[in-house]
Amino acid sequence: MLRSPGWRFFIVGLLILLMFIPILFVSEIINDRANYNRSTRDSVGQEWGGRQLISGPVLVVPVQETVTVREKRQVLDPETGIQKLDADDKPVFRHVDVQKTVNRDPVYLYPNQFTTQIDTTTQERHRGIFTVPVYTASAAMSFDFPTDAVADALRGKEVAIWGKSEIELHVTSNRALRGAAELTTNGQQLQMEPLAPNDNRVGGLRAPTGDPRNHDTYTMKLGFNGAQTLSIAPVGRTSEISFASDWAHPSFNGAFLPNDYEASEDGFTANWLIPHLARPLPQVSRETQEYTARHEASFGVDFYQPNDFYQKSYRAARYGLMFIGLTFLTIFLIEGQSKRPTHPVQYLLVGLAQSTFFLLMLALAEQLGFGAAYLVAGGATVALVTAYGAMALALGKRTIVLGLLLTLLYAVLYLILRSADYALLAGSILAFGAIAGTMYATRNENWYGEKREKSGGGWFRRTAPAAPEAPPTQS
Repeated sequence: MLRSPGWRFFIVGLLILLMFIPILFVSEIINDRANYNRSTRDSVGQEWGGRQLISGPVLVVPVQETVTVREKRQVLDPETGIQKLDADDKPVFRHVDVQKTVNRDPVYLYPNQFTTQIDTTTQERHRGIFTVPVYTASAAMSFDFPTDAVADALRGKEVAIWGKSEIELHVTSNRALRGAAELTTNGQQLQMEPLAPNDNRVGGLRAPTGDPRNHDTYTMKLGFNGAQTLSIAPVGRTSEISFASDWAHPSFNGAFLPNDYEASEDGFTANWLIPHLARPLPQVSRETQEYTARHEASFGVDFYQPNDFYQKSYRAARYGLMFIGLTFLTIFLIEGQSKRPTHPVQYLLVGLAQSTFFLLMLALAEQLGFGAAYLVAGGATVALVTAYGAMALALGKRTIVLGLLLTLLYAVLYLILRSADYALLAGSILAFGAIAGTMYATRNENWYGEKREKSGGGWFRRTAPAAPEAPPTQS
């Protein structure tokens, strides 16, 4: 019973499930290395300037209102200057209406026409074995503000204090700014100062404008550093934004994709045209729209690194149990006629060798890149398991079948990892083919363990049990 094909098949199935444990540990190691890589890249990126997101410019117009306030004041004796007391020796007070000027919420005015050209020059910074793309950017902006819209935002007796208006430009981190920021209008250069972060903004620049009704178009030039990602918010009623870079692998993200772009080995260019109706921002507001601008309207580009072997390694490990199972199944089928069946410990050694493949591939990929690492790790694993099949499992000439199947499996896995779009299709076809092949190879198998005929068998052939003899006919 214990040596029957059915029982051995059941044991092999349990061994396949047992291999889930090393595969799980391998997946955890891959995740740890990916997290370490991510934290290292973030650390290097922050030192260079971090992920930059530009929102603004916005014109901030202070608002004041004169209100009547009833105040309680002491009644003083005109001769002594001492507060009067009533008959009960209590202080005497009177109520006086006083005119006071109080500050109200400012008016936030966004540009009418907003045009921006951002050019970036990239380089790669290294820390240990990790590489981080960083960039130096220069932005040229042109914008104007519809100051007539401020009157519609005022309530009651509120008055706009035009002379104290300011233009604000918000950036992720002031540490990333490089060089002098220039803001000019009507031939006059405005002085820009750092803007302290608060609950509504992360940092940036401010420039007093005087009365903005006397100004037409503003132009701004800004230089800054950044890493990994560059984004901008389309704050204008009509926003025309262009990116140009020498980075060959852009990945666009955010609320809007570019209207058109070109990418080559020499770099990329991208253009956006965002109309007023498409942006989730009002033209004029009494509340800051910084959160909406940064988190709901912004878009940009990731400086993508195409050799993301951590993701490929993790995906490969997810297929690991299926590939180990197919290898076990192959060994089970081709050793069916062997006088010495494969021991469970030998199955486990083969499974551990294949589990180690994923770690070896990841370790080599961090040094050589994914393609070369996969070739070396896959070739070493196929050679090891095939040699073990020949020497330890005594498969003889059937070792060729094992080696060819392993080569096919790792070739299919490579195609799956290289093409995410067809990964499910390739994996499904492979699984279906494995099941169909097993059904064909075991079509004449007697799973109860009755002895097969010794002749007429091949690698995958099973001789059907002899038909019962017909009873002799009576004459």
